[in-house]
Parts: sequence; C-alpha cells; structure tokens
Amino acid sequence: MTSRERVYAAVTHQEPDRVPIDLGGMRSTNIMAKAYSRLTDYLGLPDSETFVYDVVQCLAQPEDEILERFDIDVIDLGRAFFTTPEERRPFQLKDGTSVTIPAWIEVMLEPDGNGGWLIRGDEGQVIGVSPKNQDFFSQAYWPLSEGVTDEKLADLPYHMSQGMWSRIACAPAHRPMTDQWLAEVATVAKKLREETNYAIMAAFGGNLNEHAQFLRTMDGFFMDLAGDPQSAHKLLDRLTELHLENLERFLTALGPYIDIIQMGDDLGMQLGPQFSPETYREFFLPRHKQIYTAVKKYSDAFVFLHCCGGVYELVPMLIEAGVEILNPVQTSARNMEPERLKREFGRDLCFWGGGCETQSTLVHGTPEQISEEVKQRLEIFGAGGGYVFTQVHNILSDVPPENVVAMLDAAHQ
Repeated sequence: MTSRERVYAAVTHQEPDRVPIDLGGMRSTNIMAKAYSRLTDYLGLPDSETFVYDVVQCLAQPEDEILERFDIDVIDLGRAFFTTPEERRPFQLKDGTSVTIPAWIEVMLEPDGNGGWLIRGDEGQVIGVSPKNQDFFSQAYWPLSEGVTDEKLADLPYHMSQGMWSRIACAPAHRPMTDQWLAEVATVAKKLREETNYAIMAAFGGNLNEHAQFLRTMDGFFMDLAGDPQSAHKLLDRLTELHLENLERFLTALGPYIDIIQMGDDLGMQLGPQFSPETYREFFLPRHKQIYTAVKKYSDAFVFLHCCGGVYELVPMLIEAGVEILNPVQTSARNMEPERLKREFGRDLCFWGGGCETQSTLVHGTPEQISEEVKQRLEIFGAGGGYVFTQVHNILSDVPPENVVAMLDAAHQ
C-alpha cells in the first residue's frame, strides 16, 4: 500500500497492511523545536535544519529524512511553503538553539527586556507574550473583551486578524483568502498530490468555542453562555457565517488535491468537557454540523477534528455533527480510556492519536516502557482499522530523543 492508500483504508475502517503513522501532518500532534533539534543530532543528520514553521507553538517541520526514517504517512499542506532560502531566516531560540523561521515573522518578534519576546498588533497593543523560560507564545489581547456589539461583529474579520494566531501562524487557513493566494496554494497542493504518495492534510480550523474564547476571553465567553446567551448566539452565528464563506472558497480551490481537512475546537479539560452536553447541543452542535456538512458539499475530504481534553460525553454529538476523525485522543483525561473509546465509538470514528502519553510516559518513561505502551495502544485502537498512530498532542521540548525513536519505531514494528 502507498501511504495515501494506507490512511484511506484506516479512516474507512478497513485494516491496512500496517497502522498508518503521523508526525506533524496535524500541527498539534507534532514535535517542538528543541526536541526536534536533539532528535536529528541523535540520528546523526548533520545537514538537518530545524525549521520552526509554527512560531506560536515553537514546532519544527519534520524534514523529508525524518518522514522517511520513521515511515510517516501524512503531510501537512503547509510544508510546501517557505521552501527556498529567501523565505527562511536564521534565528536563535532563547537557549541558543539555532533554527530558521519564516523570514517575514522575525520583524514581528520584539524583545520584552527580560529575555523573552512579545508580538504587537496593528494598533501597538501587545497580543502575544513568550517569557524567558517559556518555549511558546501565550495570548495577551482579546479584541472583544469588553463585550459583543453589532459594530464589532460587523468588523469581525479585522478583529480576528489582530489575534496572535493570525499574525504569526503559517497554516494556510490563517492567511487572507485572496483569489491570488488561493491559486498559489492550489498549485502547491496539486504538485504535492502528483509528486508524492502521502495523504495530504489541509488545516482549516473552523473553530467556534476556541475563536469565541480568543475574542472574548475564556471566562468572558463562559459568562456569555451562562448569563447572556443572546450575545453568545450572535457571536457564534457570525463566526459560522465567516467560516462557511471561507470554507467554500478554500475547498473550491483545494478540494481535488487534499485527503483530509483539519478542523479544530478544544471542548474538553483534564476532568471532562468545558460545559454540559446540553450547552454543547444548544450552542455548538447545529453550527458544527453546518460547517462539517459543507465540507462534503465542496469536496471528498474526510472531516478531522482536533479536540483536546475529556470529551467522552460529547463524542456522540460530534459524530452527529459529521466528525469522521478524532484527534489527539487525550487518553489521560477523565472517561477517555482507550478500551472504552474503541468499544463505544470505534464503528463511527477513526481515532488519530492516543498512541503514547505525552504528559507522563513519553517524558518520564524508559524506551522499553514507551514501546510497551505503544504496543498496547495499537492492539486496542488498531483492531479492525479506524486508527492512525500518533502521540497525544505535541512532543514537548524536554522529551529525550531516544524516547521519540522508541515510540515511532515501536509503532512501525
């Protein structure tokens, strides 16, 4: 089987020749730059370049040598950008690690005077901060923190453009969707389709809960859901309207060339959902269903949802909304035991993740313990198809390279 055939078989609940493996096809089940740099040194790749293509999360884009070494089956459409030396610029992380970043981003990174960085919006406001001892950026500005007004909703694309992700993220969906830009992306996507056998994932997002929290603050949006539902509905309606407009243009241009479209909406916490199933059904289910149904209207791509935390109680409604693939499968959260998930939802969902615990085993375990955990997870999730292997969320900076090798080699073996 080719990688594309292997992923297709797994997602359609057929047993492929082996379980497909992902590293970086979905950005938030990838590897942070420091860990990647140590990994390539450990593997003896002297000509390797650690390219931080996602500056917010400080994630490295896996190079072709890494994809081949670990038999990776999926690639992010975004890897086809920033491929020439002119599009990348040398940079040093806070600990001195040498990397490259997209050339246009460095001008936005401003020293904070204490060994960290900050990012400013168009009006001079600080929108993102990365203190000295933090490897990623945290949000520092919420455009609608003072409340939802008709005027701000009318001009919501501008307010969203002032967010940290829109300023320095390099995923295709975070760029302005002009006709020229979409044509350029389509050319790249067509080239990847014709010249590689990888399954191709395109990041779109379509976030509702997350975008509302990015705009209102997390606690502000929770207060809206509980105490001002009219404002919450108006904001979510406007977000859905914008997502549907962008999705039609995005998939009209890219639909023939991609296999999977990645949506995102974190709905869970370590101890369960962020809100009750009744709240999800009222505020989110109808709108998610509109967005995910539209994917099938404009393409044959599979609907992939990145949704962190304990979302067991919401999974039946996610399936009802049209989710076909669930990631990162945070098996350490409440009620997210692998056996339960596979038994109750394995007929309807392809699980993409959950292959190794990034909160515990991958960081603190031995290679032998990691291999054993991977084996157990594959036996549970892989039976009958419906599974793509990757770890739970990102491989963090302090994960030893031998642990990364043990995990990916065990998955392949």
